[in-house]
Amino acid sequence: MLKKRLLFGTLMTIAFAAIVLLDGWLDGAITKSPADDKPIQATLLAILVAVLAIPAQQEMSKLAAARGVKTLTFFAIIASILLATAPYLHQFVKIPPQISTNFLLFLTIFGLFYCHYARFGIAGTIVNCGATSFAIIYLGILSSFALAIRLDFGLWPFLMTIFTVKSSDIGAYTIGSAFGKHKFSPKISPGKTWEGMAGATAAAVVVAILFAALCGIMSYWLAAIFGICLAFAGQLGDLAESLLKRDAEQKDSSSSVPGFGGILDVIDSPLGAMPVAYIFLLFTRHCV
Repeated sequence: MLKKRLLFGTLMTIAFAAIVLLDGWLDGAITKSPADDKPIQATLLAILVAVLAIPAQQEMSKLAAARGVKTLTFFAIIASILLATAPYLHQFVKIPPQISTNFLLFLTIFGLFYCHYARFGIAGTIVNCGATSFAIIYLGILSSFALAIRLDFGLWPFLMTIFTVKSSDIGAYTIGSAFGKHKFSPKISPGKTWEGMAGATAAAVVVAILFAALCGIMSYWLAAIFGICLAFAGQLGDLAESLLKRDAEQKDSSSSVPGFGGILDVIDSPLGAMPVAYIFLLFTRHCV
């Protein structure tokens, strides 16, 4: 299991990095010269985020169905894609982001009421609409921070964020599997241990400092703090998704990704870490 997880995790990371770097090459973000930047940035990343929203929402729907809850999967997919790619779409529509995002949320809420009534009638409105709304916010709003980091801070801070949080996953799984004895959260995720948490933190700090050294993104001491913050945020994101699976009495969200489970099992830690990374980068962008 460990070998399969490390193999497929490495392959997915390489493929993802290749797409992001190709994206940066196409729109000029890979260079340090602002003159090379194209007017529209991060197109491939926006497409990738939109594509991943489809199986992720399908998995959310299956988890809800295991508890007898009916979600409007197609509606959730469309709404989460629009919210997740909102930072990208703002490049085309010159409307203040807070207004356009709030308007999207308004359309989502009232569109959800209409679609639920058209499909299911009155029964189950609160539960079904509540579950669908949660799925849209969980995958739509949290995913939007990926594009926000890429567009607001650049290609290398975005890659630093992704590699830091995924390396923390590898560190947690590897060290936890080999040395884990003290349970971190036995009721939600029995496999998580404090030893694994230490491995996650160490791996995240090392990777963050390497990015800081090679790309000049931030100072070493800030990179170390960045790594610690993302390690804990990533593990909390993992626990949040585990909470959903435990409630649905499912071990994994699906079996589509060898060694991991489903798409949700792959993106759960970045979903928890990216908002933290955005806030960290926002408040430390001028620090030495």
